Amino acid sequence: MKKLALLGSALLLSLTTAFAAPVEVSLAYPVAVDAPITALLKGWAQDFMAKNPDVKVTLVFAGGYPDVKTAVQTALQGGAKAPTLAVMLATDVYDLVNAKYVDNLDDLVAKAPGGAAFVKDFLPAYMGNSTYKGKLWSLPFQRSAVVLYYNADLLAESKIAPPKTWDELGKAAQALTVDGGKTRWGIEIPTENPYWTFQPLAIGGGKNVFTDDVTVNFNAPEVVDAVQFYNDLSKKYQGTPAGVQVAWGSSTQNFAAGKTAMIVHTTGSLAGILKTAKFKVGVSAVPGKKAGSWASVTGGGNLYLTAGHSAEERQAAFAFAQFLLDPSRVATFSAATGYIPNRTAATATPEYKAWLEKVPQAADAVKALASAGPELATQNVNGVRSLFNKYLQSAFNGAQSPKDALDAAQRDADKALADFK
Repeated sequence: MKKLALLGSALLLSLTTAFAAPVEVSLAYPVAVDAPITALLKGWAQDFMAKNPDVKVTLVFAGGYPDVKTAVQTALQGGAKAPTLAVMLATDVYDLVNAKYVDNLDDLVAKAPGGAAFVKDFLPAYMGNSTYKGKLWSLPFQRSAVVLYYNADLLAESKIAPPKTWDELGKAAQALTVDGGKTRWGIEIPTENPYWTFQPLAIGGGKNVFTDDVTVNFNAPEVVDAVQFYNDLSKKYQGTPAGVQVAWGSSTQNFAAGKTAMIVHTTGSLAGILKTAKFKVGVSAVPGKKAGSWASVTGGGNLYLTAGHSAEERQAAFAFAQFLLDPSRVATFSAATGYIPNRTAATATPEYKAWLEKVPQAADAVKALASAGPELATQNVNGVRSLFNKYLQSAFNGAQSPKDALDAAQRDADKALADFK
């Protein structure tokens, strides 16, 4: 790993060649306010331009992922140039490729010094949403995953081992619930937008909720079983609130305040939880149905090269992308933001090791990726997700049985994807 990190840093010194005229590159990034991220990106842009005086980099800060995507779409539909690089959701890949808003990266990888090794170094879990029809369309940038957070002090005091199976998770939640949840719940799993936090349960039960961009597994027996387990957490184990839990923001607050013993949440919440919790925080992948069947699911944004740019602009943009994704910068970015390092070489850097000394749980978050599946991403992704969420919530709230709800979800999803098959 040390060799990879050193190699990545050395290559960045000779990524670009001199251009006949100054080349302009822009990066659209989803952040609405001044923050540590903006300061990092501004500093790195200046560093890159100092090393490559024939390239001018402009940063464009937008409000969020949808804003960046809209800016790209509006520019290209209006016949204008979009920002050369854009950080957009990894799961937007099919929509972006189909609309011809982004460019394939394979030719740039082939030409760039160390390009193949650079791409190979990304964590495999994060590459699942980066390719389409065997081609590379984006690079993992700021990526997260779903994990289980648990109050390690409370579990130790209660002589409960960190759960390793569904049944152990249910029994731990039951034992740690106090006064029927009025004082403390055993576990909270936000499900107001349920597909993402539900996916680790499906994966841990033996099957992800989709296979590829036109194939979903919504009514697979393993997925039905996972919905039943979610319901069992409240009905059988009485360790979590019944039905849909509108608790994305409040669950982290409840956990840090000791009002719930465990939560299923994003790794992006790690820094905030550690800052406010007054107890030892444990982090792991989500336990699966059987011992050893840990599970997680990826999330977050990738770096795309938008369409409509000259060969020189594409080359300069890819060089800047490699510069930003140098192992030391990846580690620094991770420590500043809480996002998990997206490259293997980043975990061997002094910056990452310094971060682990302060936040050892970060290593557990990285470890969870070994059992992570890709986030639900299909053609017509917004429509497919919306209907899946609707039927999941119907099953969670008891309006339909898990099988009936997921049979309906499968039927409607197949119809929504029919034109793409």
